[in-house]
Amino acid sequence: MMSHDSGPPVAQPEHFEFTPENLGRAKAHIAKYPPGRQQSAVLPLLDLAQRQWGGWLPLAAMHTVADLLEMPRIRVYEVATFYTMFNLKPVGRWLLQVCTTTPCWLRGSDEVVAACQRKLAIDIGGTTLNGLFTLVEVECLGACVNAPILQVNDDYYEDLDGPKTEALLDALRAGTPPPFGSAIGRQGSMATGGKTTLLEEPTPPPWQAALTASGETEEEKSDAG
Repeated sequence: MMSHDSGPPVAQPEHFEFTPENLGRAKAHIAKYPPGRQQSAVLPLLDLAQRQWGGWLPLAAMHTVADLLEMPRIRVYEVATFYTMFNLKPVGRWLLQVCTTTPCWLRGSDEVVAACQRKLAIDIGGTTLNGLFTLVEVECLGACVNAPILQVNDDYYEDLDGPKTEALLDALRAGTPPPFGSAIGRQGSMATGGKTTLLEEPTPPPWQAALTASGETEEEKSDAG
């Protein structure tokens, strides 16, 4: 069995074992569950294996996880093939996950996709010849207010457009990823035009001013009551 997904066969390693550090992490995850329920740790263990193997899950890694959790291998295959967070074939150094769900689309995700395709000369699902970038399309990344979003490995880059996406790709290619977050300097999820509420310091209630003047703490006041 050379491949566990549709598409060209993937060369599979014959052996996988966790590093001592990751084995310790795996055992810590397993210890969170009562005896007989260790299979509940399958997701974090698969994630550990994927990170150790350079961003994708070979069959040997899934077998190791199954054996460690004392569960049938087919059950591990079911989990790994269900969740799109697990990659069943090699991916690039930078995994570009572009959201094209309605909020991102309305805010210009088409420009982000086009910039990636133009700059990298690959289509959705493709990997550059140098193995540096893989481009995939995903559904809602859960940061709609700062759309459009491009997730790069574990980090969100927000408020993108075509030119900003190209600049981001240039930085990634050079090995100097910029700080993640809003590309327009937006703080958190505030409006693009700046704050619209809480523009001034609120006036404290009278009892708080009296409390401050007396030097009594709020906890002391509560105890006294």
